[in-house]
Amino acid sequence: MKTYTHILFDLDHTLWDFEKNSEETLYTLYDQFELSRHGKFDCDSFYRKYKFVNTRLWDLYNKGRINQKELRENRFVKTLLGLGLAEHELPEGIAEAYIEMCPTKTALFPHAHEVLAYLQPKYGLHIITNGFREVQHVKMNSSKLHGYFQEVITSECCGYKKPDRRMFEHLLDRIKVKPEDCLMIGDNYECDIEGARDAGIDQVYFIPEKSKGRKRPAPTYEISCLSELKQIL
Repeated sequence: MKTYTHILFDLDHTLWDFEKNSEETLYTLYDQFELSRHGKFDCDSFYRKYKFVNTRLWDLYNKGRINQKELRENRFVKTLLGLGLAEHELPEGIAEAYIEMCPTKTALFPHAHEVLAYLQPKYGLHIITNGFREVQHVKMNSSKLHGYFQEVITSECCGYKKPDRRMFEHLLDRIKVKPEDCLMIGDNYECDIEGARDAGIDQVYFIPEKSKGRKRPAPTYEISCLSELKQIL
């Protein structure tokens, strides 16, 4: 089995359970902003619509077609207008409340701390994420992840976004290692797997819920639970 010296992790959807934390936040905001008074949608519909809109806006952001400001401003507007609210009914401050509350949530994927504690004595561990700098650090502090990692590279700090190989090269330059010494672990096939492959880095495709059809070319490894990393590393 190949020997690595450094392990690169994506954060959202890989270690930090974005869906669970976001869902909890949105249910709170539904009550806090009294969205039920409009009588047009329930809390579950609010969550499902937001998830749909946010996923597509993040895809546009990762492809460089919208910026951070547009993503943050548009996701609640598009969600609530799509659920039938008129523009004058849009609650002021809900986008800001989400940004303030969600990163403080602490749900991680099963075995995250256990696996990181197992890996830390053996490898240099690093985060490489397209998430926004200030938000990612709040997430890591709240969920007690910071102590495991040596470098936390965000797209804002280096000027590139995954899957751009230059983002991976920026990290490699900082830690002074070769691509073949590293292994990238992430949930996004395009950003994490194809991006790492393009930079010459082996990959672990993390898919907790098996998707229909297999991605090609296949990643170096594929797992559905973080605990499986112990079999690889």
